[in-house]
Amino acid sequence: MTYGSKPTAAPHEDAEELQVVRKAYRRVVWFLVVLFICSYLDRINMSFAALSMNKDLGLNATMFASAASIFYIAYVAAEIPSNMMLPRFGAKIWIPRIMITWGMASAATALAVGPNSLYVLRALVGLAEAGFMPGILLYMTYWFPPVYLARASALFIMAQPITIMFGSFVSGGILEMNGVLGLAGWQWLFILEGLPSVIFGVIAYFYLSNTPADAAWLAAREKQVLIAAVERGGKSSATGSARSIVRDILSWPVALLALTYFCLTVSLATNSAWVPQIVRGVVPDGSYALVGFVTAIPSFVTICVMPFWGDHSDRRQERIAHVILPMLLAGLGWSFVALFEVPLLKFVGLVFCSVGGFAAQSIFWTLPPNYLSPEARPIGIAFVNTIGLLGTTTGLMVMGWLRDLTHSFAAGLLFVAGCMVTGSVFVFLISGWSGKSLTTLRIKPPRCTGPLGGKVSVDSNREK
Repeated sequence: MTYGSKPTAAPHEDAEELQVVRKAYRRVVWFLVVLFICSYLDRINMSFAALSMNKDLGLNATMFASAASIFYIAYVAAEIPSNMMLPRFGAKIWIPRIMITWGMASAATALAVGPNSLYVLRALVGLAEAGFMPGILLYMTYWFPPVYLARASALFIMAQPITIMFGSFVSGGILEMNGVLGLAGWQWLFILEGLPSVIFGVIAYFYLSNTPADAAWLAAREKQVLIAAVERGGKSSATGSARSIVRDILSWPVALLALTYFCLTVSLATNSAWVPQIVRGVVPDGSYALVGFVTAIPSFVTICVMPFWGDHSDRRQERIAHVILPMLLAGLGWSFVALFEVPLLKFVGLVFCSVGGFAAQSIFWTLPPNYLSPEARPIGIAFVNTIGLLGTTTGLMVMGWLRDLTHSFAAGLLFVAGCMVTGSVFVFLISGWSGKSLTTLRIKPPRCTGPLGGKVSVDSNREK
């Protein structure tokens, strides 16, 4: 059953819960998608700026990779402290703080005059944005029990390919503004794409509610239903609620999740940072607008696939295979791009990379809450994301170094393909560690209907 279909009949309490969750979904998730679009746009605009910025600032591939990596190093340094601040100050204050400061820092990147100043400015953007994505993922656990999370997470993660598609068109056009008011096209890119984060940061302060209990747009009964559903889901999904926070975070399943995300982000970083330059190599005489158009197509396909994949995972209440299969697809895609010279096969490979990487990421984030007690989630989710960001830095640096060493993308892309295969093995080991088979690692909530119409039927007392 698709996202737009009507829910089937269910017991009264399930129907009531469904109605409230759908209301929260419409109010919360779509706005978070807009915020994430602003965030991701300020991450990937470096990849398009590089088409002209690298020459203006005297950057080789390794220098560019260093500038992109410094963002993530600074992000990692401040991520866990930032995520610990969100429960303390509340999303209503902390999320707008993050957005306004990173938007200003991103726009200031236009002031770079060489490699060193670019490194400093990108580090400031990373420090300012630290904690945004894990903070949002934590925030969603306040609003949705596990049975609804795959579709909510898929829609949130879908902001990334949406941004790549939208940003590819817009960035290609902005680069054509070269010389307007004496500024280079890449300078306009940072300025115009940094301002929306500041604007929506201000809006977020007035729009967001910290928890369902604080939501003025929910009636008293709706608050009770939603809070009960979230608390019930938190109790049923956390396997370590009786253990200490440290033991939760240092458990083997969480360690494997962190290693998986390390491998996954190598692919995601390659997709966001290097694809415009890969496409440029395929159409060397094309305009910036043409490069943007070609770069946008794989993201369009991804946007079409991700809702189906999240819906399918929630209806089957299966997570492991829904992460492994798209990771292997992305690995196959990077192999296509590395090994084939035929432009059509390279393009098919780019589609596989985009669809596989983002589909895997959307389902991946439904897994950590099942191995973390509610008390451990703020630090645990940030820990997993932090290790993943180290994968981002590793992927960017390895790609840049191998690009300068071999004067080709092939060696670096094969490294990325190997990471995706390795990551899929880690996911398989998670299923083995939890004592369940590949197709039976399931969340165990009560029988209910999915938030957008997909029927979910799960027995909370036994394995299917």
